[in-house]
Amino acid sequence: MLLKFIKQIVFFFMTVFGTLGNISVSVNYMCSWVGGTEKKAIHLIVIHLAFTNIIILLAKGLPKTIAVFGLINYLDDLGCKIIVYLERVARGLSICTSSLLTVVQAIIISPRASGWRRLRPQSAWHILPFFSFFWILNALLAMNLIHSITSTSQNISQHKNKDDYCYFMLESKNTKWIVLPFMVLRDAVFQGAMGGASGYMVLLLHKHHQHVLYLQNSKLLYRTPPELRAAQSVLLLMLCFVFFYWTDCAFSLFVSLSLVNNSLMVNFQEFITLGYATFSPVVLIHRDGLLPDCWNAQWEKLRKCLSPLSVQ
Repeated sequence: MLLKFIKQIVFFFMTVFGTLGNISVSVNYMCSWVGGTEKKAIHLIVIHLAFTNIIILLAKGLPKTIAVFGLINYLDDLGCKIIVYLERVARGLSICTSSLLTVVQAIIISPRASGWRRLRPQSAWHILPFFSFFWILNALLAMNLIHSITSTSQNISQHKNKDDYCYFMLESKNTKWIVLPFMVLRDAVFQGAMGGASGYMVLLLHKHHQHVLYLQNSKLLYRTPPELRAAQSVLLLMLCFVFFYWTDCAFSLFVSLSLVNNSLMVNFQEFITLGYATFSPVVLIHRDGLLPDCWNAQWEKLRKCLSPLSVQ
């Protein structure tokens, strides 16, 4: 009973806290997008990442929260297929969008003389084709789930976990070995790009740190450019992504190879799966600190609109 209560609290907290956090990030950057004179590509990418996280939390966290509270078999076969398909697509989108965010940020802070500077998006709208490619790619990679997912109400005698709301049927070996290499290739390519861009940003930030130390020794006043502060935020976000991704992989491998059905390890692995979607907004809000500025700006606009009415 105690473990069930802990599961209920944790799933409920992660789903609600993560969803509200990602909505806050979306509103934050939409305010910057609407109110700013320059439409930045980074803002559009972060909005897309927050939207992807919301899909993960609603498609994975919300059904799991409902299931651990005792309401099972509430999804029919079609509902299960849609929920699990959206969750798989959103997880792939999270990897692709996080990689794109790192690469674009590395290009933005690259020196003017660098060849990477030429790849800098001239407009935020140039990012939209990448989003279309990500959605098509991940939608195709998750197509096999449509045939291998069904509701537990149709296989109630076969599923082992009482908290499961959908049942994974065994796939044919041909389907598995067609889809799996493409998923591994996708993760390897995008995480490789993420790692290369992160290493490049670390090198640039190290050079910047050396420059700051020199100016401090020379007693000159220097302020860190906003692009470099944004790069630090993106690096912290990527560390968060890498931690949750590889921890999830390690636990998934352990659970799949384990001969004993360890429900505690399974539950912990499910918590880790929601970790990045839940806590990545905290990193963005804490590092960027734009949320208070956004609300203050909206409050000032509202006050200016209402001031003529109060005079009348």
